[in-house]
Order: sequence, then C-alpha cells, then structure tokens
Amino acid sequence: MKYFKSLLPFVAGWLLLLCTDTLASIALYNGLLQLVLFSLVVCLPIWMTGRMSYVDIGWPLGLTIIGGLTWLLSDGQSWRVAMVSVAYIFVGGRMGLGALQLWSMGRLKQEFPRYEYQKQRWIKAGKTNTQLAMQVDALWQGLANASFLAMPAFVIAANPGEKIHLLEIIGLLVWLAAYATESIADMQKLSFLRAMKKAGERNKVCNVGLWKYSRHPNYFGEWMVWNGLIIASIPSWLALVDSESLVVWVLLGAGLLFASWKMFSTLVFDTGAEPSEYYSAQKRPEYKTYQKTTNMFFPGPNKEIADS
Repeated sequence: MKYFKSLLPFVAGWLLLLCTDTLASIALYNGLLQLVLFSLVVCLPIWMTGRMSYVDIGWPLGLTIIGGLTWLLSDGQSWRVAMVSVAYIFVGGRMGLGALQLWSMGRLKQEFPRYEYQKQRWIKAGKTNTQLAMQVDALWQGLANASFLAMPAFVIAANPGEKIHLLEIIGLLVWLAAYATESIADMQKLSFLRAMKKAGERNKVCNVGLWKYSRHPNYFGEWMVWNGLIIASIPSWLALVDSESLVVWVLLGAGLLFASWKMFSTLVFDTGAEPSEYYSAQKRPEYKTYQKTTNMFFPGPNKEIADS
C-alpha cells in the first residue's frame, strides 16, 4: 500500500469529476486519453529504460490534451472556452516542445538529477522496488492531469454566462504576468549559461535578472500560472451551485484549492527546488552563499550575510 497511497487523492479527484452532472462527460474522455498518453509516452519508456525523465514529455502534452478537449467539448460561453483552452495549450505546448527538443538532442538518455533524487528518497522510505515506484509516480502525474489540474479548465469552460467577472480579469492578468515571468526566467538562465560557456567558466551561479530575487523564479512563475487559472475559475465555480449537489459543489471548490497546494508542494519539495538545490550545492562552490542571500521560492530583496 505504501507504493500506491499517493494515487488515492487523484483517483478521488477524477471520481469527483465523474460524479458531476456538468463535467462528467469531458472528464471521462480526458481520463481515458491521459491513460493512453502516459501508457505509451511515459510508462512504457520508463519500463524499457529505467529512466523517469519521460514524464517531462508526457505531463505537458497531457495539458495540451486538456486544452484541446476543453475547446472541442465544452458548452460554455465561447470566449471563456477559447481563453482557457489557449492557456492550457500554451503552457503545455511550451514545456512539451522543450522536452521533445531535449529528447531529440539525446538528453533523455541520462536521468534528470531531480529524478535521481526522487529514487534516493524512495529507498529511504523503504520503497526498494524502484521499477514499481517509477510506474506509480508516472501514474499519479497522469492522474493529476485527469483530475485536479483539469478542474480549472473544465469549470471555467462550463460557464455559459455572458458577463465578465472582475475575478476573471484578475485571473487572466495574473496568468499573463506569471507566464511572462516563467518564460523570462528561463531565457535569462539560458543566456547566462551560454555566456559562461563562451567565457570558458563552469559551475557558476545564475544570479542575474529575476534570479537575483528568487533562486527559482521559473518555478514561482509556473505556480502563479496555476493560481491565475484558479482565480479565474472562482466565478464559474460559484455559478455551478445551481446545477450540482451541495456536496459535489463544495468538493469541487476544495479540489481547486488542492490543485494550487499540490503544484506548490511539487515545485518546491517533490521534483522542483529541493532536489535541484541538492545537486547545485554540490557542484557550485558559490551556491551556499546564494542560498543565504536569496529567497528560495517567493521573490524578495536580497538578504545580507552578517559578518562572523
């Protein structure tokens, strides 16, 4: 059971969508397509190679599936359907194309450090069957696409109302700002690495641009992308109170909040900041100083190191 308990919240989230009167049909199609995608693109390559890195292809492509299904099958107001569909396709497409580029360059022939770190944690937790643990980990990410990460899209696109709510505008602005933050942070780091390579320097700490104010501004931007979608979904969730039972309606609201929390915990602890810093502190002599002066996740002013 210790291998499978991580799946339970996501199975429950998908079942919740299937129990709704409004979202059950699209949730069923999405769940089946996510299963096919992850089986072929993630689980099978993991079984053949012993590497988890294929998750980085399957997960974002699963987001584009959510966006495509939302566009094709939702009955809500057309501009809402288009807005949230494009948002998912942009986010998933950007990350998916990046992962496919790494695959074409042969970078997936070596396991990504964050997944090596994950394997070490499994062993410490008594999960010695690494092959099984990898498959379960891949499945929960597929189930996340089938459940909580699909909720903002399906809820927003089910709203037939013509009136634009203030929270929808705020959510869209947050999404745009966060998407720009994530993209700029990635470009700044890539530019920094190219400059260091050209100068013949290795293992330097990227502390330029947005990286001056957060050690992981790309992860912060990605988290805020999801918060923007969740904020924009609040008016549509409120509108569902008349078409769903009170229990299902409340649980959908809790599911939207859970999506934000789960993205935060994943980006900070699971496969994001924590494993990244574990290896950076070993490879980069200046990284421990960077940790002391710069916030880990939330952007903020640099901290001064007290003289000893």
